[in-house]
Amino acid sequence: MDLPADTPDPAPIPGTAPGDGGGGDAQEGGEALPVTRVVDHGTAKLLPDVDRARAWMLTVDDAPQSYVDLDAPTYLEFEYARRLAHILDTVAPDGRPLDAVHLGGGALTLPRYVAATRPGSRQDVVDADRALLRLVVEELPLPQGEPIRLHAADARAWLEAAPAGGADVVVGDVFGGSRVPAHLTSDAYAGAVERALRADGVYAANLADGAPFAFLRSQVATFAERFAELALIAEPALLRGRRFGNAVLVAAHRPLDVDALVRRARADVFPARVVHGAALRRFLGDARPVRDADAVASPEPPEGAFSIG
Repeated sequence: MDLPADTPDPAPIPGTAPGDGGGGDAQEGGEALPVTRVVDHGTAKLLPDVDRARAWMLTVDDAPQSYVDLDAPTYLEFEYARRLAHILDTVAPDGRPLDAVHLGGGALTLPRYVAATRPGSRQDVVDADRALLRLVVEELPLPQGEPIRLHAADARAWLEAAPAGGADVVVGDVFGGSRVPAHLTSDAYAGAVERALRADGVYAANLADGAPFAFLRSQVATFAERFAELALIAEPALLRGRRFGNAVLVAAHRPLDVDALVRRARADVFPARVVHGAALRRFLGDARPVRDADAVASPEPPEGAFSIG
């Protein structure tokens, strides 16, 4: 969803300052109905879940982007969101507030998750689609009293302008349509991430690829040039080349809690593997880091890969 913008927006979007619960609730006062609105980068829809009273799926141009349950913010419908949450759960002791940066807003699923599991966390959400951010906070209010600030800005430009060393965790979940934009795949982008993180900070990114994994391998190589510790979390079927899908990349300068990640990934409804160490080096092969001059967007998903209904 996050596409290049001319300049970062250092100020939070009006009406979304820390402690502001947002606007109205799309479900207040009667039966939940779908909401459709043209936003800056397509047509967004909020679709109510008939099985959960105050749960919604966000799509942009009919591609699923996020799922959020306002009554149960720790309920994560999408597999990649659960895997990102596993990382958020293991970067610090339970309940300790985090300074978190979320690149890509969607329905603000993970900021809501962090607010519920780590109250008092200071969170910045960066998305180039100002109209989409407005839609989400107007229809699906943010938790009151939690310091969540929204910024309409390009992810990389915002990182490059942000104070250095201020984040415990940076989450990258940025898609233009169904593809990660090219300028968020290079060594310069990885350097902006590294600059934003504290020395013991962790980067977690939602990526998408399929065999022969040229894009995914290139991302491992790019972040391995900057970070000493890496891991990849994905379904076995994807890693065996049987399907196109999401994989979560984790990078840090400090040792990762791999055992905890393995336990959580195995316990999922759709269990995932955590690839690290020698196995990740074998997966990497001879892939090279990506430079700005040769950066490309992630591959176009095959038809139906992320469809709904």
